[in-house]
Amino acid sequence: MKTEEYHVEGPVMIFLTTTAVDIDEELLNRCLVLTVDESREQTKAIHHLQREAETFEGLKRKVERERILAVHRNAQRLLKPLPVVNPFAKKLTFLSDRTRTRRDHVKYLTLIRTIALLHQHQRPLKERDGLQYIEVTLEDLAAANALAHEVLGLSLDELPPQTRRLLGMLEEWVDAQCGKREMERSDFFFSRRRLREVFGWGDTQLKVHLARLVDMEYLLVHRNSDQWQGYVYELLYAGEGEDGSRFLTGLLDLDSLKHGYDAKRSGSGRPPVGGWSPTGHPSEIPLQASQKGPSGLNGHRSGENAQEGENRKAS
Repeated sequence: MKTEEYHVEGPVMIFLTTTAVDIDEELLNRCLVLTVDESREQTKAIHHLQREAETFEGLKRKVERERILAVHRNAQRLLKPLPVVNPFAKKLTFLSDRTRTRRDHVKYLTLIRTIALLHQHQRPLKERDGLQYIEVTLEDLAAANALAHEVLGLSLDELPPQTRRLLGMLEEWVDAQCGKREMERSDFFFSRRRLREVFGWGDTQLKVHLARLVDMEYLLVHRNSDQWQGYVYELLYAGEGEDGSRFLTGLLDLDSLKHGYDAKRSGSGRPPVGGWSPTGHPSEIPLQASQKGPSGLNGHRSGENAQEGENRKAS
């Protein structure tokens, strides 16, 4: 073991990787947060490339990769450090409901400036008061907004990437099961054991992500009245954010600039999740008339407070 010293002239950029579900808030608002696709399909694709790397085709692909990288690096060397002026800057909008967006707003503006600089050879070089510069175009703004939804929208999301992935999987699976059983989503409950069988996730992994979804009111916890022990979950999330796609609210609608209208916001945030439903349904079984007691569902008190179920944690 020995100490290595690096002397770097700023600005300094860092690249970190972690398997932690939660990221320190002080680090989170200083970095762009990306995530790795952990789906089974992606793992199969990686295995395919790893096997192909041992073949002649894999050798040719490695040589081609080095050639493409050399082209990209040479293209970057052709870029000049030109100033970038954004004529639309005063009309742009951004989320302002949290203090941390002060840094995220700078990330967004820097993203726009970077895209314009990358296309400097496709932009006319302008000069004013002895200063040369290039200007941001609507195409640059459109590209920046698309990337902001994918990157900044992810970092501003209230859910970690893996938790949101589980939420999307849950919504798709619950919709399919309810359609097959011809029942309402509010009547469909599922256990953690059932999710382990369906998704193939580990119990500890599921416990962490389900607890977060309960805390953020995407799921509601009920006692398992069918077995009188344990807990079951009800999905409250209704697919906001275009079926779970990444999104960043508060960005300017570019159509308003193209048509000369006043600037307006592109969205007002995620709508509230669904309302509370009665407790006491059996897990993954639609209620039958014979199961309802005289004083409420399955003999439970009809006035039972549904908020109680929210505060319970899955065992």
